[in-house]
Amino acid sequence: MINPSESMKTALVLPGGGARGAFQVGVLKAITEILPRSSPNPFPIISGTSAGAVNAVVLASRAAHLRSALAELEHVWAHFRCNHVYKTDHLTMLKSSVHWLSSIVLGGWLAGTPKSLLDNAPLRKLLSKNIHFSRIQQSIKNGHLEAVAVTAAGYGSACSKSFFEGAPECGNWDRTRRRGIQSDLNLDHLMASIAVPMVFPPQRIGSEYYGDGAMRQATPLSPAVHLGADRILVIGIRDEMGEKEPTELGPPPSFGQIAGYVLDTLFMDGLYSDLERITRINELIDSVPEQERKGAMKRVRSIDTMLVVPSEDLRDIAFRHRQELPFAIRALLRGVGSKGPGENKLLSFLLFEKSYTRELIALGYKDAMKVKDELEAFVRGANVPRLFAPAWIKRDLSSLRANDS
Repeated sequence: MINPSESMKTALVLPGGGARGAFQVGVLKAITEILPRSSPNPFPIISGTSAGAVNAVVLASRAAHLRSALAELEHVWAHFRCNHVYKTDHLTMLKSSVHWLSSIVLGGWLAGTPKSLLDNAPLRKLLSKNIHFSRIQQSIKNGHLEAVAVTAAGYGSACSKSFFEGAPECGNWDRTRRRGIQSDLNLDHLMASIAVPMVFPPQRIGSEYYGDGAMRQATPLSPAVHLGADRILVIGIRDEMGEKEPTELGPPPSFGQIAGYVLDTLFMDGLYSDLERITRINELIDSVPEQERKGAMKRVRSIDTMLVVPSEDLRDIAFRHRQELPFAIRALLRGVGSKGPGENKLLSFLLFEKSYTRELIALGYKDAMKVKDELEAFVRGANVPRLFAPAWIKRDLSSLRANDS
């Protein structure tokens, strides 16, 4: 490993976000250029959810060759078309529309109830062709990786489950509504993690159906912590600042606007809450001198975190590329009322078109290079602040101290 301290374990956490996952590729590309050319994977622990899970597994399967892994990722993301992810032909969309209509009118009496809005069979084919899961165990055996986790949500158990493949010393965990299960990762785990509710069909694993891992994932940093991380690099897919307060009452939100709002909440709100929680714990630990820590305090550890998020609103970028979306999908979105400013949220998740993803890759690269020195220090295991994040996030979290008495 490139960390000077053998005991330092740096984790990479990649949240979900649909097409927004291209931003993560840009940041990771910058990291490969910041580090020496021959560097192996600097992240012994990798955790991903939804689209982030795809990026995580590709990195894990090529952990000995970081640059080539990123080259593969960039090639796929930079050449995406929507029909690589879900069926976009007119016949499929017509059948889907008729199926939904008949289900609503007839209660599923003739054709049964539809499982999802879109059919992501093309994505399964693409992932099957490009990801070699057997290489993950090889990366672990060769010491280039300790563990990789993919999180999905069980519909039957109502539990967030992180399926991880790791070294023998990595153990399962069981907490309220969240579990870690050591597994040999395969394509079904990925398809489960990216099964956005109602948009893509659920995936069966064993005796249970699973959906997108962001559901019920109230603590997205938890898998990395359980797997032994001492510091965590998180590559987000939007900033955490709230929306501007409306100056006047507009029309009621459409179905499409609500769907985009739900996805936005699903993929990112848990991350900020978890970051607050870790910040509070760090402050509590650091307030007690090491020689005075007793009992449970001696067993807990501080965790450094670094957050990289887009400097631009990805919804605005998606809006500029909206005409790239296939006509049948644009018609479907218009049908659910996703039109006007409210459409941007949903559009930014579904716009798997190369003009959009390439711009996100370029933005991720640019934003990472703005903090080049800090990134290098973080992944090399050098001394860093407990939290490195955009100034407005640190300012927000600093209010924790002010509110404590």
